[in-house]
Amino acid sequence: MKITKSDFGTTNTGENINIYHLENEAGAYVEILNFGCRLVKIVVPDRNGNPTDVCLGMDTMSAYENDDASLGAVVGRVANRIKDGHFTLNGKEYHLAVNCGTNHLHGGLIGYASKPWDAKIKDDKLILTMISADGEEGYPGNLTLTVTYGWSEDNELSIVYEASADQDTLLNVTNHGYFNLNGEGSGDILSHELYIDADSVTELDDSQAPTGKLIPVDNTPFDFRVMHTIGKSYYSDYDQLHKFGTYDHNFVINGTGLREAAVLQSKESGIRMTCFTDQPGMQLYVASQPMKQPGKNGKIYDSRTSVCLETQHFPDAINHDNFPSIVLHPDAPFHSKTLYHFSTF
Repeated sequence: MKITKSDFGTTNTGENINIYHLENEAGAYVEILNFGCRLVKIVVPDRNGNPTDVCLGMDTMSAYENDDASLGAVVGRVANRIKDGHFTLNGKEYHLAVNCGTNHLHGGLIGYASKPWDAKIKDDKLILTMISADGEEGYPGNLTLTVTYGWSEDNELSIVYEASADQDTLLNVTNHGYFNLNGEGSGDILSHELYIDADSVTELDDSQAPTGKLIPVDNTPFDFRVMHTIGKSYYSDYDQLHKFGTYDHNFVINGTGLREAAVLQSKESGIRMTCFTDQPGMQLYVASQPMKQPGKNGKIYDSRTSVCLETQHFPDAINHDNFPSIVLHPDAPFHSKTLYHFSTF
């Protein structure tokens, strides 16, 4: 496995950004920016051996700086939504930026997706680190987050998250990669087949924040326990799907520890992506709006042309005692792993 570094561009505040190319002996590769810790490309063979870029991305720094979709980024300090941008921790109330309707989303106005990260190459891994200061975006505590990317000889992308803080704070990080297994920019993904090992999802209120209730997936459009196309029930009038116009929901993944959470595959390309995680949840998001910024080679990423499988803790967990805690304590550093394994069938 070989890692090379090259210049990508300069931010509007003058920071030089690099792109890192991780390639295995078979020629499959991923590319990652140290701006937002972003996945830019994942190039793997289809069933006929043709190299296929299955990850949406962009070509320029200006496009990434104007991106409002967290394309391929690590998002935090708290991914997903915090209702009304409000929480209480250790008896103290905190008020965060409201940047998605009435809620706080993906860490605020300038989340981790929009910051340069320190990067180093160590052996066959790319290690990216950032320090988030006490009070940044309204969160308490100085926090250090390290994300380690690996790419294997059998086309497996590994993402390891490690974090520590000097006082109690919140943490829920994920990678917001957008996938199309027929190749980025190649049409909608409703014919992609999906399996998710989840018996329930977290119910959403009208603002898309969790109510605290878990809904069994039985006899709903959220039952992916037997693999079927994403489009099978996409236009259902089932309330939790219809009123938001797309899948944008947290699935409660069965089991604990590192286990298989989901399988996404395309019969057209023959590419299969298997997701493993030790996290309790996974957000299924089908991008229902066109991307505002052009994609690679000027491609227009239209609605429903990508899908995200974001491993995570549950949204708004700090406001629901029945959800797994996202409080990060100084004496208990955070460690988590997610794998995306690519193969053909």
